[in-house]
Amino acid sequence: MNGPAQAFVELDRLSKQFGPEQAVREVSLCVAQGEFVTLLGPSGCGKTTTLRCIAGLERPDAGEIRIDGQIVVSAQRGLCLDPEDRNIGMVFQSYAVWPHMTVFDNVAYGLRVRRVGHAGIRDLTMKALELVGLDHLAERYATKLSGGQRQRVALARAIVYKPKVILFDEPLSNLDAKLREQMRVELARLQHEVGITSIYVTHDQAEALVMSDRVVVMNEGRIQQIADPHTIYTRPVNAFVAKFIGVANLMDGIVLGRSGKSWELEIALGAKDRTPLRLRADGDDGFAPGCPAVLCVRPEDIRLHTARPDDAAGHNIIEAEVIDTVYLGTFLECHVRVGPYEMCVQTDHLKPLAPGEKVFLTFQPDHGLCLAG
Repeated sequence: MNGPAQAFVELDRLSKQFGPEQAVREVSLCVAQGEFVTLLGPSGCGKTTTLRCIAGLERPDAGEIRIDGQIVVSAQRGLCLDPEDRNIGMVFQSYAVWPHMTVFDNVAYGLRVRRVGHAGIRDLTMKALELVGLDHLAERYATKLSGGQRQRVALARAIVYKPKVILFDEPLSNLDAKLREQMRVELARLQHEVGITSIYVTHDQAEALVMSDRVVVMNEGRIQQIADPHTIYTRPVNAFVAKFIGVANLMDGIVLGRSGKSWELEIALGAKDRTPLRLRADGDDGFAPGCPAVLCVRPEDIRLHTARPDDAAGHNIIEAEVIDTVYLGTFLECHVRVGPYEMCVQTDHLKPLAPGEKVFLTFQPDHGLCLAG
């Protein structure tokens, strides 16, 4: 299991296959009560199928799911509770707001199904609408709402009956960029205020980093890494995570050995007349001389120089050729070529750099990472 000792939602070796396609492969995960965990990855990585298994919308082929200590799925025992018996709320990408109902009736629907009394329905519905800032629109029909307002209705409807868990299936993907940014902050604030355990699915790395207590990066049906957003960005466990989260410069190399606290790598530059680079970078144990590895360094951790810097400063030095530069206000984004590799550098060097100009890149060994491929 991966996660806190006091798990509220537990996935134990969950697997799901669709015909010949293995969508989810032995996924194990623990989510603490009140935690906001995001499943992040490219299309087809298994994140939505995992969420649908938790919701009861898909039946897994293997594994178990527990919510608040109760087994809701056990493939071995042939147990699979219906969605309505799991006490979960769900917010969909499509909102699923009924246009023929008022805002109030949309939110109150789940309470009426659960046969809550009239007074209770009124009280709980208005409290949920107040939480999402829509209490003043209770009598408005859903057709008269903006996209952001409809999304708030869907959220209020999910929390109104106080479920144990809320599942989010890419709920912001239909909003425009500016509103999506605003809703990220509001949704994260609301989740922490209400304190409901939340599992969120997205392919948008910015959403995952801004909103989550922990991020679960998935690829090809498997979990690649589980960590807090800062660790996911600064200490990815492999080249896939590094490339998927943010912008990463990756170069294939061979491990030569340890150099103090860093690994020393040899990076071939393709052409026979190009001397391979020898660069140092941090990395976990597990590498051995002669084994392949990937050097990762973020654009913001590289310094750009128009003249060769002093070799004695202890940093890595790479000679490069400018491809182009993009002015982004507070910094330049400079694309350079190093042998077969194109690298991205963020620099405050605002002097124009001409295509083909020779430059030098430097970075400290502890700003680079030696990763598995």
